[in-house]
Amino acid sequence: MTIDTQTTVTPSGPAAPAGDRLTGRAALVLFVLCAAQFMVALDFSVLNVALPVLGEDLGLGRSALQWAITAFALPSGGFLLLFGRIADLYGRKRLFLTGLALFGSASLLATLAWDPASFLTGRALQGLGAAVIVPTGMSLLTTTFPEGPLRDKALGISGTLLSLGFTVGMVLGGVMTDTLGWRSTMGLLAVAAVVVLALAPGLIPESRTAGRPRLDVPGAVTVTGGLLALIYSLSTAAQRGFGGWDVLGALAAGLALLVAFAVVESRSASPLVSLPMLKRSTVAWGNIGGLVTFSMMSTVVFVLTLHLQETLHLSSFRTGLVFGVQGIASVVAGSCAPRAIGRFGARRTLVGSLLGQGVLTAMLVTVGSGSGALVATVAVSLASMCHLGAIISYGLTVTSGVPDEEQGLATGLVTTTQQVGITVGIPLLGVLATTRASLSDGVRTVLVIDAVILVSAAVLVGFGLRGRGAKA
Repeated sequence: MTIDTQTTVTPSGPAAPAGDRLTGRAALVLFVLCAAQFMVALDFSVLNVALPVLGEDLGLGRSALQWAITAFALPSGGFLLLFGRIADLYGRKRLFLTGLALFGSASLLATLAWDPASFLTGRALQGLGAAVIVPTGMSLLTTTFPEGPLRDKALGISGTLLSLGFTVGMVLGGVMTDTLGWRSTMGLLAVAAVVVLALAPGLIPESRTAGRPRLDVPGAVTVTGGLLALIYSLSTAAQRGFGGWDVLGALAAGLALLVAFAVVESRSASPLVSLPMLKRSTVAWGNIGGLVTFSMMSTVVFVLTLHLQETLHLSSFRTGLVFGVQGIASVVAGSCAPRAIGRFGARRTLVGSLLGQGVLTAMLVTVGSGSGALVATVAVSLASMCHLGAIISYGLTVTSGVPDEEQGLATGLVTTTQQVGITVGIPLLGVLATTRASLSDGVRTVLVIDAVILVSAAVLVGFGLRGRGAKA
């Protein structure tokens, strides 16, 4: 995503007012943009509790269930930077509407899916639509609302609704799966996309950068292809081992493409990712912290969902309630994290949050029968509070001290780290749980590895950021 400081806004209606109060029209614009982001957040969670039922209905085996999530996350992460730059070039509103139309159509395909292939195709197209909606929606928000109290308020509302989107998705997913079936979860997204698409054209102003930035197509192609190949190879190897030619070929191709991406970016006049920026310790270590917190939490949600339903035999509704409490805890953390950052600084808060998330994830290893649901609810809720603290603090760490003319690239890295983290966690670790003879043993193994990675990351990030000052 590119949020250029030299942006020209060509509104289709009155611009948002300066100051700190929202006018009626500005509030409607904010509602539409936040509704689109809320819808994407909903998609990340609404299907989780429906996975066992979905797999049985479509004939999608346990070891392949992770692709229901990964098929969405791969394109949503891999194409995000490319679509952010295309929006700069050809108009953010135009691309935003295109993304909504694609997302809605793909959700309808997933709703009507008749076999695993058609369902996963719908999920992949949903991810592609999300890769358009996320960067263009955020850019439209920051270009519509002027910098200052009004933009801060808009971003705060947007962030809170993103957290609520995950919460509502988990609860709705359980209720709708139990009462209407898993297909209703995808149908809900199709209806939501239609509603937002109907409201957006007359409200949202058009905007694009004043200049004509170059489209770094080679960079986009190499990083997207490299990520897709790497995730495919690792996911397949977790099921079949590294002996297959397709696994080794995809692994080699993925690594080669990522190396090529680094070379392309070092020579590009308008790179998708600024390599000199990555040399900043705050940018590099901050994004590592963000990558770890997102990937490890997405893994916990995936394996714990399976464990609660298939091992502890909780209904989809009760499983949804467990994660509903988790989402509420995240919203509470959203109001507490800024105070912690104000007192201890973003970097110390990031390290402490990663450490707390790791310790609380380790507690989930003890979840068994009896009071298992209660223990899981408390531990995963507290872990999620630490997770949200890490999210907020890593974003501030990455963008602190970056010149104004590079803030767009820094923000794009923050968003991309989020999408890639969600993408890689489940294929790398989640599949270890689904391929073990005993699901409960597999889940415990994954949770131990997850906790070790989080604690190790906290230590490494702490050392990497030492001497950079306490305050962000």
